[in-house]
Amino acid sequence: MSNRRKFIKSGIAGIAGISLLPAVNSFASPSGIYKAEGNFKLRFAIASDGHYAQPDTDSDKFYSDLIGWLNNEHQHNHLDLVIINGDLVHNRPDLLPKVKETYLDKLPVPYHTLPGNHDFADAAIWKKVFGYEDNYSFDFGDIGFVLANTATTKGEYVCPNNAFLKFALDQYAQKRIVFVILHIPPHQWMEEEKTIFVDCPGTVELLHKYPNVKAAFHGHDHSLDSVRYTGKLPHFFDSHFGGNWGTAYKGYRIVEVGNDYAITTYQVNASMNPQLNLNKF
Repeated sequence: MSNRRKFIKSGIAGIAGISLLPAVNSFASPSGIYKAEGNFKLRFAIASDGHYAQPDTDSDKFYSDLIGWLNNEHQHNHLDLVIINGDLVHNRPDLLPKVKETYLDKLPVPYHTLPGNHDFADAAIWKKVFGYEDNYSFDFGDIGFVLANTATTKGEYVCPNNAFLKFALDQYAQKRIVFVILHIPPHQWMEEEKTIFVDCPGTVELLHKYPNVKAAFHGHDHSLDSVRYTGKLPHFFDSHFGGNWGTAYKGYRIVEVGNDYAITTYQVNASMNPQLNLNKF
């Protein structure tokens, strides 16, 4: 299956304080690597949907490629941290330690992970493997990150724990910037997304109450690599680096926070697949 849906449309609009750049074709050659310009307070990569052990896929290559891409990114542009936003494995939580030890521990910078619906993981599983639970927060100076699980151990889609979100967002109320990481977005933008996303109006309302929440980041839908909005809040997607469906290319998203707190984000076409926006009729 190349795509979950036959048709999808993204609502794209401008928003003050966040600059949206088009997909960057990086890593064509050592001399063709995109060079980030400027001085950054924070620069990080976010990737999702590795689906390790999905049948009939080369998931070891998916992970080897990702580690190579991000090591290259760090070598040429510098990364402060990496976030892997869900579906690290494909219905095999027993393989999470292997993914961690064989691949993720080889990342050149600190990394953070979050369960997706295919990880079949709860707080106990996540803490045993990664040392923290499935709902947690961390900060990088005056920039906060809030990560929350959106699935059950059976792979059912659920709204994030709003009590946890409120507690974490209250703790970070004085931060200049807060980013929220949710594998499955808490909003259905289109009728056909009723079986793909979850409708969580309470979560959306909560996120909108905090002016320092500047963006939410999601995985899950491998075919999305741009931005949707709830009100003025942008929700960014990062395509996929594994699995057997979605965008023709595999890649990740870069987020840069300048010394003036201006935010820039763009998607990287790391696999350099030239068939972007391919359609068959």
